[in-house]
Formats: sequence, C-alpha cells, structure tokens
Amino acid sequence: MGNIFANTNKGANGRLPAGKEQNGSLLTKKKEENGRLPSEKKEANGNVKSEKKVTVVFVLGGPGSGKGTQCAKIVQHFGYTHLSAGDLLRAEIKSGSENGTMIENMIKEGKIVPSEVTVKLLERAMQQSGNEKFLIDGFPRNEENRAAFETVTGIQPKFVLFFDCPAEEMERRILSRNQGRDDDNIDTIRKRFKVYMESSLPVIEYYNSKGKVRKIDAAKPVEEVFEAVKAVFTPLNEKAVLQAV
Repeated sequence: MGNIFANTNKGANGRLPAGKEQNGSLLTKKKEENGRLPSEKKEANGNVKSEKKVTVVFVLGGPGSGKGTQCAKIVQHFGYTHLSAGDLLRAEIKSGSENGTMIENMIKEGKIVPSEVTVKLLERAMQQSGNEKFLIDGFPRNEENRAAFETVTGIQPKFVLFFDCPAEEMERRILSRNQGRDDDNIDTIRKRFKVYMESSLPVIEYYNSKGKVRKIDAAKPVEEVFEAVKAVFTPLNEKAVLQAV
C-alpha cells in the first residue's frame, strides 16, 4: 500500500492537485460532504454501497394483514430496525423539502412515486440508523421497486416475510381500527386490495421461485402469528450470535 502522505507537499496551497483523490487513498472533507458515510465506497457504476454487511428482510402482505404490529414485535425481540416505505415518504412530505413537495404533488395527481426516490429514502434511513439488520415494510410494491432496490443498493434480501391474510379479514380489521387515516374508507380499501393483488403478488412469486419467501398465516390472533414469526427469526438470530463468538 502506498504512502498516503507522499503527495501532500504538491501544490503551493498545500492541497492535492485535481484528480489525485481518485485513487481513494485520502478521504477529503469534500467527499464527506456529499452525504456518504466513511464506511461506504462508490462502485464503478456510480452506486453507493456500504462496506459493512447488512441483513434486509422485506415484509409484505396486504393492507390490514398485521405487518406493522408484527414488525414492532420483531424489533423488540430480535433487534431489527423497522423501516416503512410509506412512513418515510410521509415524513419527507412533512419535512417541506423540495423532494417532499415533489412526492406530495405526484401523490395528489395520482402518479406513482419513482422507485429510485423511495429507494434513496430507504438507503438514507439505513445509513443513518447505525444498525445492520432491517425490516423493510410494504416494499417492494412491484417488480420495478424490486429491481430498483437491488440495483441502487446492491443488496439482496435475506428473505421475504409474507403475511398471508384473506381479503375479508383484512377489510374487517381496517374498518374496525381507529388510526385516523384518510384512506380508511371502503372504496379506497378495495382499491388498495386490487393494487396489492396486481402489483405485489408478482414480487412474492419472484422471490418464492428463489426459495426466499417465508409465508405466515396472518389470519390468526396476534400472539399466534408472532409464534410463527419467531420460528423464522430465531434460527437466523442464533446463527448470527454463534458467528459473533
């Protein structure tokens, strides 16, 4: 490995001449200001990829299938960080940023937020969390989302946790909950079911073909569902503990 101080006397102003930074031997202030973490590197295709090993689990299921409730339990018992694509989009809108305004306008116009926008929000949240284990809830919603996530982040999910629940039960749960959400009316709920069936199921089928889907019967009571979830995560957690010893 070359001496990183070898060229520090070049140039009257004490800075390296343009282009000398490209070998990656020095991390300058300029490079830190672009929002990348010191533990990251930029690949030849321009994507930013963290050098640390991360575990990503996609959590999928229809609206009202209980994803949020189970994710909270997984966080508590297994130490994952829960990231909801929907929550991140809503938080970005609320922030009043230029990006948030763009997202809000697209949603109001009935347009689909570009996959790369959502992936970048997820990537930023992962970088800022300080954790290495993530539950990504409600994403990818479609094949385009899936491809964008893998391309932009360079990460393959460990597996997909799929909460399988009949539409009638999901509808009953949504109508009975009191979360104050504007989209919890019967017509909108059924539209969401339709979108889920048309868009998300192909993603589940894709990962199922790769042996990566862990299907959970989500129609059962919460604690029974979590027992099934624990059976999926416990072996993975024990393996990680053994590797750390």
